[in-house]
Amino acid sequence: MKFTVLTLFPEFIDAFFANGIMARALSRGVISADTINIRDFTLDRHNSVDDRPYGGGSGMVMMPGPVEKAIESAAHTSDRAWVACLSPQGKPFTQARACELAATRQDLVLICGRYEGIDERVYARRVDEEICVGDFVMTGGEIAAMAVIDAVARMIPGVLGSDDSSQCESFMDNRLEYAQYTRPEVYEGMAVPGVLLSGNHEKIRQWRRRSALERTFIKRPDLFESRTPDDEEKEILRQWCRELEALIDK
Repeated sequence: MKFTVLTLFPEFIDAFFANGIMARALSRGVISADTINIRDFTLDRHNSVDDRPYGGGSGMVMMPGPVEKAIESAAHTSDRAWVACLSPQGKPFTQARACELAATRQDLVLICGRYEGIDERVYARRVDEEICVGDFVMTGGEIAAMAVIDAVARMIPGVLGSDDSSQCESFMDNRLEYAQYTRPEVYEGMAVPGVLLSGNHEKIRQWRRRSALERTFIKRPDLFESRTPDDEEKEILRQWCRELEALIDK
């Protein structure tokens, strides 16, 4: 899969691709990446990319010409390029959407806005999708673009060290991930749950299922609205309720 980022600050994105999992995936050829500086498509000697908004108001707006030319440059080698803009007006980005993009798109172009936003005509003419990473506003789309790329890329086979890793993470099944432990076995008086040391794979699986369910119930109960508990989860919840009632009755 190819990721192309259109930005006024390419150094931000270049540093992201030069480190960690992204760098390893690039070196193995599992993904490819390109960063395009929108200023390269300006026409005046000042490399202007923004101007005052019609109708008045504070701030500046990115002009359509340079942005559209940058999109054309990114997409000219592929008629399958999917153009997405990071925007507070977009649909909330989810793990499910990350999986969909990884499975259905081979060429993802991400536009990073700045200032008060991008001229609306760019959305009408060139943008396939608007993506919002949360109900808050940032000074630019670069951080949001990196978040989207990271989430999508890790769903591509070969990006992570183990393909099983991406299937056991939070939100993959509308549940949070189970609690994780590593050495030392006892830390500041707190011990690793004994079942994780037992070597009994079925009991470990059951413990992790319960851990994930408890964490979801306590931290993100809203996730149960997306998927009702299955039979095993219902039994876990019933057992948990019995244990809590026993504590209350003491």
